Amino acid sequence: MGLPNVGGGYQVGDGNVETQLNVQAAPATFTATATISVATLLSGIVVADKGSDAATNMTLPTVALLEETLTQAKTNSYFSLSVINVAVGSSATVTVVAGTGWTLVGLVTVPYLTSGRFHARKTGDSAWSLYRIA
Repeated sequence: MGLPNVGGGYQVGDGNVETQLNVQAAPATFTATATISVATLLSGIVVADKGSDAATNMTLPTVALLEETLTQAKTNSYFSLSVINVAVGSSATVTVVAGTGWTLVGLVTVPYLTSGRFHARKTGDSAWSLYRIA
């Protein structure tokens, strides 16, 4: 069944279910408290593997560094980030820490053997917010 041609809709191909493939770089893994790079942040997936039952922090790069790369980002532009904590041990949480220019919204800790899904949104000049969405 095709989509009606009203309301500005868009139909891919003949309207059958079609799989959309994207490119995903290999995720970066950090094993100790660290400030992640802009490239790592923009890769979309970060894996934390402390390898022990100890908490660790993942600090976001400064917004100034992010905006040196995302020169065309407009207010309300966003990208997604998943943080996967593969460390074993009940104390092996990962805490996302704001770099300069960031506002964190929602729970920013990722318990061991779980993941957190975030959206990073440009909220203004030299200002971004990281929202925990799942």
